[in-house]
Amino acid sequence: METNIKPNKHQLSQTIIRFPEISLKVRDGHKLRGFFGNLFREHSPLLHNHFEDGSAIYKYPLVQYKVIDNIPHLVGFQDGSTLLIDLFLKIKELIIDDKAYPVNSKNIENKTITFNNFDTLKTYHFKTLWLGLNQKNYQIYRDLKDEKEKKEFLNRMLRNNILSFYKGIGYWTNEKIMATANLLPKKTLMKGKQMLGFTGKFITNAPLPGLAGIGKSVARGFGTIKL
Repeated sequence: METNIKPNKHQLSQTIIRFPEISLKVRDGHKLRGFFGNLFREHSPLLHNHFEDGSAIYKYPLVQYKVIDNIPHLVGFQDGSTLLIDLFLKIKELIIDDKAYPVNSKNIENKTITFNNFDTLKTYHFKTLWLGLNQKNYQIYRDLKDEKEKKEFLNRMLRNNILSFYKGIGYWTNEKIMATANLLPKKTLMKGKQMLGFTGKFITNAPLPGLAGIGKSVARGFGTIKL
């Protein structure tokens, strides 16, 4: 009988493009997405996560736009990784809020990551706010009175987010995912609506690539992790 379950060993291609001489704010991540999504619209829907008719593609975004330590980053996985390599030499400037930033310096990093070790605990830090709760889960979280229950609820959402990331890159595992977070809540605005995000760190046995996004709105730079 055929099965869709893949073996535990899996290789992930990741490409990171940085613009070290350009300084932006963290909240400009979605503006980067808008700029590149329009600039290279004809190349691939992976750049803007929309079909030709404008409807959204509800899959884990394989190209993500981030501002980390004020430096703009483009991060691609799998097909998105290959796409960023193809477009690297074509990036001549960034236009953010009608301001042109000439690209005098840029660098590209491509690597292959193998997922085969779930026996080691690692600590990851959120470089940008983690949006781990959807509207339904936020209501549940808000109604919890006990801090211990809230912490375990967030841990469960974090584990689910990690599994969603694996699914998004085409990886299935039978390993038990463990994750424990130390987080602080922080309110943020997105599309004019107030949302609850979290800063902090977490410990997990799940191997994760640095600068990947987990949770909601990762294409816009939210939920970016780093060892």
